[in-house]
Amino acid sequence: CPAPLCRTLPRPPPSLACGTGGTRRWTSSFSQPGSTESDPGEGQVFLSENCVKRLLEITEGSEFLRLQVEGGGCSGFQYKFSLDTVINPDDRVFEQGGARVVVDVDSLAFVKGSMVDFSQELIRSSFQVVSNPQAEKGCSCGTSFSVKF
Repeated sequence: CPAPLCRTLPRPPPSLACGTGGTRRWTSSFSQPGSTESDPGEGQVFLSENCVKRLLEITEGSEFLRLQVEGGGCSGFQYKFSLDTVINPDDRVFEQGGARVVVDVDSLAFVKGSMVDFSQELIRSSFQVVSNPQAEKGCSCGTSFSVKF
């Protein structure tokens, strides 16, 4: 997207809020394959209610949503979402209500503290990373961002 369309992302709220009728902080589990132990020092990725609902609708069996960060986009980095079934040794699993989002450790450094949401609009429906405390600026399309230094 052209530079004039890029904007600065708002600072995330103190507790990543979601839902109606108040604020709610989603608890997600951090784990290595086969493990369910939480390790807050490694960072968290939170799942919104809409994300959980949509993932439960579209995933089957051992499928989960994989979130990766790649170089590219108009702001320097871009988010990539895909459905996957293989958990690698360097992956971290974040689960909420039976829905799972998996992030490799390299990508986690760019999205820790973020919330994954599902947005449905007239022209598109997509998973999105919102309230990313690691991002300084983002593109208006919501798929690319630059990192804070």
